[in-house]
Amino acid sequence: MRAIGIILAGGNNHRMKELSKKRAISAMPIAGSYRSIDFALSNMTNSHVQKVAVFTQYNAKSLNQHLSSSKWWDFGRKQGGLFVFTPSITQDNNAWYRGTADAIYQNLSYLKDSHEPYVIIASGDGVYKLDFNKVLEYHIQKKADITVVCKDMGAGENVDRFGVVRMNEENRIIDFEEKPVVAKTSTVSCGIYIIRRRQLIELIEKCAEEDRHDFVSDILIRYRSQKRIFGYKMNTYWKNIATIEDYFNANTDFLKPEVRNYFFKEYPNVYSKVDDLPPAKYNVGAKLSNSLVSSGCIINGEVSDSVLFKKVFVGNNCVIKNSIILNDVYIGDNTHIENCIVESHGTIRANSYYKGEDGIQIVVEKNDRYVL
Repeated sequence: MRAIGIILAGGNNHRMKELSKKRAISAMPIAGSYRSIDFALSNMTNSHVQKVAVFTQYNAKSLNQHLSSSKWWDFGRKQGGLFVFTPSITQDNNAWYRGTADAIYQNLSYLKDSHEPYVIIASGDGVYKLDFNKVLEYHIQKKADITVVCKDMGAGENVDRFGVVRMNEENRIIDFEEKPVVAKTSTVSCGIYIIRRRQLIELIEKCAEEDRHDFVSDILIRYRSQKRIFGYKMNTYWKNIATIEDYFNANTDFLKPEVRNYFFKEYPNVYSKVDDLPPAKYNVGAKLSNSLVSSGCIINGEVSDSVLFKKVFVGNNCVIKNSIILNDVYIGDNTHIENCIVESHGTIRANSYYKGEDGIQIVVEKNDRYVL
């Protein structure tokens, strides 16, 4: 493909509350065995983008560990590959990334040393499938300076946390408002862009000269009248895990057969780092209904309408309903968990009771299971 990729995975999001205290949003577990960034990486490799850079910053330990080998997404090749860039101190700079445009500026050599004419920029916190070749064809056909992938949200969807766009009959973006108080339209930006590489270098350098740091406000919004910026509408599944509710819904969506089949049985595939774990074990008395259970789990109790990630132990007489249990959680006997997200590596003591009454409750237990 005639493009290189950039995945922006360095941001923090306080709307994810306790879940973002120990990991980057792009490292959030999804669908039992995946991470959020797996979807962007899989879309890149499935679109034959051979050279991809991931910009990490906030709480990047688990994300960097996940990206430690590029072979899982088929980037382990002689030409191209997967590159992970973190903020570094140089003679010219000693600051963290101050925004998305600044992250690109601090790694501008990645763009200058490449020869592909186009750049695909994507965020690492979206759950979707997309053929970037079709977006690039659209971009060239429209003779666009920048193409923004958009989606029409359903009635009743809260769009004030997104960038909201308004297009004319040619799909040219005539208005772009970031996180509006009152949205004038229900078409939102998916955080995916295509731009010519040399033009991106020029715009990023101009932003740096003027001490501007954000790609959306300082490039897309600022130049929407001067540049030909078009919208490409996506009509398939897309979810941004920007809030606790979005994250919970994105995971429980995989309990629906049509969503599960779309991502895991229809070509192209979604790839992730694979752990060598035994299959889930269901002991005598275990009861399961409409749940997704990952490798390494041991189930003794009752689980319904829930997603259990890797290496979860569910004790005797436990009841888990409409909940998400993250990796490596030990749940003691006679425990009831309902409408909750249980943080990873926790130990829930026997006879515990957790139920989210007004929305989803986040359960963070710091008990050490190896100490009496």
